[in-house]
Amino acid sequence: MADAVLDKAVDLAREVAVELAEDPADVGDYLGAVEEADRLVSHRFANLARGYHGWEWTVTVARVPRGRTVTVSEAALLPGREAVLAKAWVPWAERLRPGDIGPGDVLPFRPDDPRLVPGWRPSGDAEVDAVAIDELALARERILSPEGREEAAQRWYRGSRGPTSAGSLASEAACATCGFLVPLQGPLGQVFGVCANEWSPDDGKVVSLDHGCGAHSQTEVAAVTEWPAPDPIVDDEAVEIVEAHVAAVEVVPEGAADAPSAGDVVDVDVPGDEIDVPVEDLTETAEEPPVESLAEADEPREEPAEP
Repeated sequence: MADAVLDKAVDLAREVAVELAEDPADVGDYLGAVEEADRLVSHRFANLARGYHGWEWTVTVARVPRGRTVTVSEAALLPGREAVLAKAWVPWAERLRPGDIGPGDVLPFRPDDPRLVPGWRPSGDAEVDAVAIDELALARERILSPEGREEAAQRWYRGSRGPTSAGSLASEAACATCGFLVPLQGPLGQVFGVCANEWSPDDGKVVSLDHGCGAHSQTEVAAVTEWPAPDPIVDDEAVEIVEAHVAAVEVVPEGAADAPSAGDVVDVDVPGDEIDVPVEDLTETAEEPPVESLAEADEPREEPAEP
């Protein structure tokens, strides 16, 4: 049943909303009233503040039985039907995902971690504890539980280093026959090993025995021949200018007193160097006067008449 007294307290509710808002202009139109309980009504106003689209100013008013005075119970900015809300809060330990841990980060201790079980418990006897620690290697307080091993095995086998990855499907041989595989001990060693090939993309990673890659130790691919030497590069636009040196030779005429005879060697100065030239190469051969024609050579010459 509607409460007439509280339903009429719209102006009072608006005054409270304006006082609550930082800017009076942030209080918009009246959106109606909601009856929360007997003698308890909430008046709603549109919110015009930036960043709070769809939120509503809500002022709840009440009155005592048979009372005519309206009292403000509470006022707040509450989300409406079109309000944009953040996701539900999740504890940090539950929000953490693989890969979120960086250098210096420390995970909180979980005493009830289902993936771990106690490794051994001290008996109080020093000799018995020494046997457990030294001979049985039970120095760790907690070890993997069957559930922890099962989770790890499923995660590794279904991951990128299992038999279903693209590289494994393209390979011709499995890791079980590769000489670079280091087997694991214990139950996990029946399915997994560690790759020790530096040329493999899985070097240092846990791989399944039926995984594979192109760096198998027994690959049958022929060795790649040496890369052929490229042709020499010739620069057609480069021009090398070489300066020519011409030697001046002085010819000595025959009959000169100081003329060298045939067979002698003379020094010829050449700029930048000295060479020896035989005399035969420096002498000139006397040429006969040219004959005008053969006909003139055969005809007898007429002697001049005596006076």
